[in-house]
Amino acid sequence: MTARSLISVADLTPEELRGLFALTARVKSEPERYRTRLSGKSLAMIFQKSSTRTRVSFEVGMVQLGGQGLFLSSRDLQLGRGETISDTAKVLSRYVDGIMARTFAHQTIVDLAKYATIPVINGLTDDLHPCQALADFFTLKEVFGDLMGRKLAYVGDGNNVAHSLMITAPMVGMDIAVVTPPGYEPDSAYVEMARARAVEAGTRLELSNDPAAAVSGASAVYTDVWASMGQEEEAEERLKAFGGLMVDAELMSQALPEAVFLHCLPCHRGEEVSAEVADGPQSRIFDEAENRLHAQKALLLWLMAGESL
Repeated sequence: MTARSLISVADLTPEELRGLFALTARVKSEPERYRTRLSGKSLAMIFQKSSTRTRVSFEVGMVQLGGQGLFLSSRDLQLGRGETISDTAKVLSRYVDGIMARTFAHQTIVDLAKYATIPVINGLTDDLHPCQALADFFTLKEVFGDLMGRKLAYVGDGNNVAHSLMITAPMVGMDIAVVTPPGYEPDSAYVEMARARAVEAGTRLELSNDPAAAVSGASAVYTDVWASMGQEEEAEERLKAFGGLMVDAELMSQALPEAVFLHCLPCHRGEEVSAEVADGPQSRIFDEAENRLHAQKALLLWLMAGESL
C-alpha cells in the first residue's frame, strides 16, 4: 500500500495547505509540544544534489521532533552503482519511516513514491521545489496575514522554484507575475497547470519579459539564482541573457510600499539581486530560510505521525 507523499504542492487541497500553514505556526510557536512526536522514527534523506538549507532543516527538524535523519549521498547508496529506484524504495521502506529525496530528474522522486510503502517528500527536483514554496507562502502569511488578492512578482529563471510558486499562488488567492528573458520561460506543462488553477481560483497568472510592469502593485518580489545546480556551464551565457533583471532598489520601488523581498537562497549579490535589497529592510530572506525548518516539521508530523491538519 502506497503512503501519502508530497511530490508537488498540487498534491494538496487548498484546505490541506491551510491546515499545514496552521500546523507550521503551532510548531514554530510551541516547539516543545512536538519534541517527541517522531520518537523512534527515521527519515532517509537522499541527496543527488548537495544542499545547505534542505539537509540541515530536515536533519535538525527530525532531531527536534525526537527522530533521526539519515544522510545518504549518491556515494552511500547502491543507486550510484545501478540499483533500480524501485528496489531502493522497497528496501528503504523496510528500514525507515519516510524518505526525503533531492534529485535531478523529477521522475526519480515520482518513482520513489510509486514503489515505496512509506511517505516520500520531494526535497527538490529539476522540475519542482514544493518545500520551498510552503516556506515562502507561510512567510508571506506571517507578514501580511490574509494573502487573498495580493500579488507576487517572480523575476528571473523559469525554473523549479518558479513552477512551484505558480502552482501554489492560486491556492492562497494570490496573483503571480513571472518575468523571464526570452527563451527562459517556465515549462509549458507547468504553465498550463498553473493557468488552469488560477482560472479555477479566480486569480491571475501573467508571463512577461517586463520586470517593471510585473513588479507594479506587488506585495512581494522574488528572485532566484540565474544558473541553478547543474547549469554551471551555462553561467556566462545566462549572465548575458538575464542582464537587466537584477532586483535592485529601483525595481523594488515599483512594488507596493509595504512589499517584501524573497529569495530561496543561496543568492549572488550583484547578479540577480543587489546587496542593498538582499540585506535591506524589505528583505525577508532569512525568515524565509528559517521557515523551511518549521514548514518541513509540520509536513513530517502530518505524513509520518498522522498529525491532524
